[in-house]
Amino acid sequence: MDRKDNQSPQGCEARILVEFLEVAITSIVFLKGVYPSGAFERRRYMNLVVQRARHPQLRDYIHSAVFGFLPIIQKGMVESAAVIFSNTDSIPVERFVFKLAVNLSYGSKVEEADLEFSLRSFLIKLSILESLTKVLPCNYRWEITAYF
Repeated sequence: MDRKDNQSPQGCEARILVEFLEVAITSIVFLKGVYPSGAFERRRYMNLVVQRARHPQLRDYIHSAVFGFLPIIQKGMVESAAVIFSNTDSIPVERFVFKLAVNLSYGSKVEEADLEFSLRSFLIKLSILESLTKVLPCNYRWEITAYF
């Protein structure tokens, strides 16, 4: 990923993290089977095949929710982000939490290649997690939440 000349290293790390969250959350929603598989299309990210939502409203919801976290992540104020699946009574039944323990403060050194390698490794493991291979009934709802 290319960094714009006026973007700080912390901004670059936060942007990579937010892009990763968008891909990971889309993958989780796809794997849980809440929508038909035709609602997604295959794309490449970090040299991996991943899923991307085809429906503009679904794609925009995930994108705007996650990129809305960017300024707060850059300030180091987000502790974690979660995808929460709820039944028809709005009772949470599954929660996938991403702990964001990246120190983006001044002087912190995270090599972009190391960060991308770690995130890529996570995406590879994501598709084989046993808890994600169990499809939810189609009447379940889900949401993206951040914890500060």
